[in-house]
Amino acid sequence: MKGPRTESAKRPIALALCRALAEDPFYRTIAGAWEQGTSAFETALVRYFEYALDEAEATGKLVVDDGQLGGAAWSLPTASGIDHKIQREKERFLRETLGDYGFSAYRRITKFMRRRSRACVPADAWYLSIIGIAPQMQGLGLGQKLLKPTLAEADAVAVGCYLETFSTRNVPFYARLGFDVVGMPHEPTTDARYSIMLRRPRPVSSSTAPDQASTS
Repeated sequence: MKGPRTESAKRPIALALCRALAEDPFYRTIAGAWEQGTSAFETALVRYFEYALDEAEATGKLVVDDGQLGGAAWSLPTASGIDHKIQREKERFLRETLGDYGFSAYRRITKFMRRRSRACVPADAWYLSIIGIAPQMQGLGLGQKLLKPTLAEADAVAVGCYLETFSTRNVPFYARLGFDVVGMPHEPTTDARYSIMLRRPRPVSSSTAPDQASTS
């Protein structure tokens, strides 16, 4: 997958994600080559989110708000394994976007988190890699609206879903949607603790919960 063009159609959603998630330890660390709050810091994260949204649309699941004020990006397990050419292109993009410092941090963090999730999450589970809502829209139910379609799809095929969040205030929101905390590792690169949350497949039924969602 190639990096997003300068005038990406997903730029407004990526901006919303940046504003929602800039304080998250994961994103703050991978953009740590630049001072938080600067245009360079924001540019790096927006480009990262544009790529992640494109990736979810191409190989996973992407749900976005009609007003482009939030989005949820899902990664699905692949039976054929990793496409090494795509992986190399992604690594090249991440190095160019995040710099050597950010790319190295990204690799350390994701390697650590993959190992911990494999110990407590089924191999076929769908992964909610990113969800974020523009700050002015948080608390209005948009997070639930973004998640419910994919959760219903997962239930229909009897597959679990999981996520990882550094935000303790979001844990009750995910719990109301059926996610349970199955691990709380301390991640050394960010020097922060995060929750691994697993949702087991349910019979056809809907959860309702107020919105307060964002995750790495």
